[in-house]
Formats: sequence, structure tokens, C-alpha cells
Amino acid sequence: MSTKAQKLPRSVMTVAWVLVLGAMAPLLDSTMINIAIHNLVHDLNSSVTTVQWTITCYLLATGIAVPFSSWLLNKFNGKHVFLAGEVLFAVGSVLSALSPNIQWLIGARVIQGFAGGLIIPLLTTLLVQTAGAAAMGQMMATVGLPMILGPLFGPVLGGIIIKYLSWHWIFWVNVPVGLISILLILWKMPDYPAQNKAAKMDFVGIILLASTTTSMIYGIVKASKLANFTNQTTLTFLGGGLLVLVFYIIWAALRKEKAVLPLNLFTHASFNGAGLGLLIAGTVLNGAMLLLPLFFQDVRGMTVMTAGLALIPQGVGMLVSRTLTGRLTDSIGAKYVVLVSLLITFVGTLPFYWFDAHTAYWLIAAVLVVRGVGAGGILMPLMADAYTGMSHQQVPAASIGSRIIQNVGSAFGSALIATIVTAYSNAHVKTFQQQFANGHFHIPAVQQATFARQHLVAIRLHAFQYGFLVTAIAALVIVLPAALLTNKMNSKQAS
Repeated sequence: MSTKAQKLPRSVMTVAWVLVLGAMAPLLDSTMINIAIHNLVHDLNSSVTTVQWTITCYLLATGIAVPFSSWLLNKFNGKHVFLAGEVLFAVGSVLSALSPNIQWLIGARVIQGFAGGLIIPLLTTLLVQTAGAAAMGQMMATVGLPMILGPLFGPVLGGIIIKYLSWHWIFWVNVPVGLISILLILWKMPDYPAQNKAAKMDFVGIILLASTTTSMIYGIVKASKLANFTNQTTLTFLGGGLLVLVFYIIWAALRKEKAVLPLNLFTHASFNGAGLGLLIAGTVLNGAMLLLPLFFQDVRGMTVMTAGLALIPQGVGMLVSRTLTGRLTDSIGAKYVVLVSLLITFVGTLPFYWFDAHTAYWLIAAVLVVRGVGAGGILMPLMADAYTGMSHQQVPAASIGSRIIQNVGSAFGSALIATIVTAYSNAHVKTFQQQFANGHFHIPAVQQATFARQHLVAIRLHAFQYGFLVTAIAALVIVLPAALLTNKMNSKQAS
């Protein structure tokens, strides 16, 4: 029997692209604001710590919103819910652009985060309802476009906007995108009738899940800022999040199918494998996307914009593998697609353990293309396989579960790599300062400043190199949960 995946109808792809456009603004916005932090500090007369709450509160609001999406889809028309998310995000963008002070901006970012937390899970759920679980590989390849372009071009676009306009336009740019998306939703998107209008909100379950997610994300963000996972705040919030998770498990066991995230989802091996894979993928993907721009800026002396442009080869690699990955996932299953992609990602990441300021850029670019090809085949098949074997009634809940896991994994991956790099740098800088002060190096006075500067740059480089090593190893660790993913080749051979 042929393993070739069938091409999706044009009507299905039209709806998919409308959904993708709707997700583009939240994904771009979440990366562009990082570029504007210093400008926000200056223009709003605030501190870096306070301004970073615009990012933290966005993440927390996203975590709160995700559990609501399942109930909303059961209760209301999916088209109207997605449309409401787009309108809410546009309103949050306008309010952010008009911010007269940091408190206003933080509040507006909460609105944006809540809207984004609705849009992304709705995106995947509506795609499943449009094309069916059997075609989720190709669907997720389409969805993967904004997920690829957002982290890659967000910093570049943000840098251009900051340089030639102002930070306000980071938010204003969302408005026309949102308006176009709203018009296309009204024009091209079909109705998705409510699956159960009589469904009652699992308010307790939603509160417990939202509390678990926000508590764990906040603890992880705090660890990233302090470069220490054992600080009291992080341990308190992580412990609190786990405790609330236990309460949710007890609650869901009592509620059974009526729970917002039923426990019977975890009887599906592919859902468990995809969930664990998505959790660890946060280190492989988000951790590397944190390191790479900093490596180009701090080690190779690039500007924000040139560092963003230097990452384009990775995006090219991702785009190359995107379509092929989707078709292969639909035809042979996610298992071997993910396993091969992990090996390619490892090969495309490990060389950064040896790269430095003098490494030829053509070599770095070639390795980035390889890494992009591999990385482009990890996230989408994992997300697609989370829905394998699910009924239509289970899809919204599966979307919630996979999204919560992905959010926590993304935050944890970035925090882990940031902590490793910062902790290594701090420890070795402190040792160097003590040795330097004690005259350990016996350097002539006229050369001491140059020697110290070169030594500190070397410490920073080594910190990045260890971060890349951990990222590469994490790719190999995903091999274990990948064994639980779907393998359609066996069933095809048997038939």
C-alpha cells in the first residue's frame, strides 16, 4: 500500500491560512517586545525589572486563558470564539500602543496575553475539526509557518521599528494585521457549531489548571532572572504549582469526562509521548533561540538587526523541511519523522560547542541550515500526534493539555539555558576577579585592562558553548518519549 499522503482540498487550505494569519500577530508580538525593553525603560521612566513584567504578565495571562478555550468551543460557535480572540488581541494592541505609563502597558499586555492564550489553542483545535486528525501533519506544517517566522523575523522587524519609528509601532503594527484577519474570518471561515451548548463550565478545574500553569511559569521566570533554580521564590511557586496539580488530578478523577482536561486522555500513548516531547522541546528550540542571538551579539559583536539576519539560514532550513515533514507525518506517522529530525538537530547544534568569534560565518550558516531542517521536524509532528486516536469531543481538551505542556516547557527551556549561561559566567567571573586582585596572573600594568577584557569575553563564550551543549543533549533525550509516537508503517505493512 502506498504511503503517500493525499493532498488537502483548496477549501481546507484556505481556512488553514486564515487561521494562521490570525495567529501571526500574537507570535510576532511576543518576540518583538524583547527588543524594546531598553526603550520602554527610558520612555516610560521605569526600571528593567518593572518593564520585564510586561513579558511575565503576558505569559501568566496566556496560562490563565488556555483552559477556557475548551469550554468556549463546547458552548459557542468556534468561528465566533476565534473572532472574539482576534478582536480582543487587537484591542489589547491599541491599548498597549497608547500606553502613557508602565502600569497601563502591563494591564494592556494582560489583555493581549489572555487573547493570545485563546487564539493558539483554538487554532489547533479548529484545524483538527477542519481537516481531521489523519491530516494533522500537513495542517501542522501550515501552522508551523508563523511559529517559525515569529521567532526568526520578530527581532529583525522589532529592531527596524525601534530604529526608524518607536516602540509604540511594535503594537500598532498588530492592528492592520488583526483587521485583515477579522475580515477574512468573517468572509472565508465556516461555522463550527457548538458541540455541547448545555455544557457547564468546569470552573473549579479551570481555576486549578490556570493556577498550576501560572504558578509554575512564574517560578520558572523568577529562576531565569536570578540564574538560580533553588531560590526560595522559585521553589515556593514550583512546589505550589505541583500541589495544585495534585488537587486537579483528584478533581478530574471525580469529574471524569466532565473535567476540562479529562484524565482518560493520558491513556493514549501518542498523547503521552507528544506531551513529554513538547516539554523537553522547549529546551531544544526555545533555549537555542535565546542563545543564538546573544551569541552573535555578545561574542561576534553584531547588532540586534544583523544578529536577526544571521539567523535566516536556520529559517531557510525550517522552511525546507516544513512541507515534507507534514506529508511524512500523515503517511508514516510521527515516530520516525521526529527521531530523524532529532538526530539532524543534534548534528546541527553540537558544533556550536566549538564555534567562537573567529569561526567563518559561512560555516556557521551551513550548520544553521542543518539545524533548521532538523528543528523544523520536531514541533509540528509532536503537536500533530497529540491528537492521534482522539474523538472530536476529546480534541479541545487535548489541545488544552498539549498547549499547557508546551507553555511550561518553553518557559522552562529558556530559563534552564539562561540559568546555565548566567551561573557559569557569574561563577567564573567572580573567580577571575579574585585571582586578578591577588596578582595571580603577573600581567604588566599596561596590559592588564586588555587582558581582563579578553578573559571576560572568553568566559562569556565558554558559557554560551556549555549552553549549546545542553541544548544538543536535550535533543537526544527526546528520543525516549518519541518511542511512544505513532508508527503507521507497521500497520501499512501488515495490511
